[in-house]
Amino acid sequence: MVDRVDERERRRGRAAPRGSMAVGLLCTVVLAGVGYVAWELRGIAANRADGDPARGVYQQDPERADKTAAAVLDGIVREDPEPPTDGRAFSAAGAVDWRYAGWQPSDPLEARPAPAEPAIGALFSPGGDGDPDHHCSAVVVHSPQGDLVATAAHCVYTGGFRTNLAFAPGYQDGVAPYGIWVPTRIDVDPRWTRDQDPDHDIALVRLRRPGNPGQRLEDVTGALTMDFGTELPAPARVMGYPNYAEQPLECRNTAVPAGPTQVRLDCADVPNGTSGGPVTTGRGTLIGVIGGRDGGGDEETSYCVRFGDGARALYERATTS
Repeated sequence: MVDRVDERERRRGRAAPRGSMAVGLLCTVVLAGVGYVAWELRGIAANRADGDPARGVYQQDPERADKTAAAVLDGIVREDPEPPTDGRAFSAAGAVDWRYAGWQPSDPLEARPAPAEPAIGALFSPGGDGDPDHHCSAVVVHSPQGDLVATAAHCVYTGGFRTNLAFAPGYQDGVAPYGIWVPTRIDVDPRWTRDQDPDHDIALVRLRRPGNPGQRLEDVTGALTMDFGTELPAPARVMGYPNYAEQPLECRNTAVPAGPTQVRLDCADVPNGTSGGPVTTGRGTLIGVIGGRDGGGDEETSYCVRFGDGARALYERATTS
């Protein structure tokens, strides 16, 4: 997840040289580090926009969005002209209630690579913003316009709305079989833009596919349905794309309440990049997206915001404005 720290990476490195050479090298490293940080900050600022933080709304500039799609397709991802399935077939196959379908928790309780699914994908953010090619995950949710994905608010708003976002549903091994989609509008709760309140770490993003006017995302990929009143505990699955992996991970366990506003699912090895990935109970029912408490969790536990009145209001605003 975006906010998770990989301790193994942080601990790696070489022992510091000794003596005066060490001092010289240290100064060089510090100066180089300052230059890198300044460069990275410039890249971040160049890919942020104020939008309307008081309302939690950003209307994406179409030309900027098209440039983002072109950047993703310029050596990062290629589109597959013949998708392997269509959304309607996926939706029909995905209507499973795990309570009555032999559902079992993962054994051991560790995330493992899983086949890509049409309605779940990776969020890309090309450009010098300090993130890897894909930094988060997202899931297509059913809406009247058929153009909506859900992700974590911290995936789309940190110090401003991200302007360099692109979604690749069903992404795997450098291929976007259902195309590259870019935002037309981003909605988050104003309590996120104001205070980064972890109880409102949800974003809804409306998308279009450049060069394909009139095509609806949901018609291509299928969609999950947001459930605003799931009773817990419940059998659940978490799925998402690690930052440096080319296919998703998944893990199954029982989702339990973590206080009145959060959901907890204990599964190990759910790393950075999975933020915004779906937490589902029954393959067609979405009960959360990874995020919320502790930025979505740690190496042993995943959290998501429990869909309630706030998420319902956000959905209504995103689909009616």
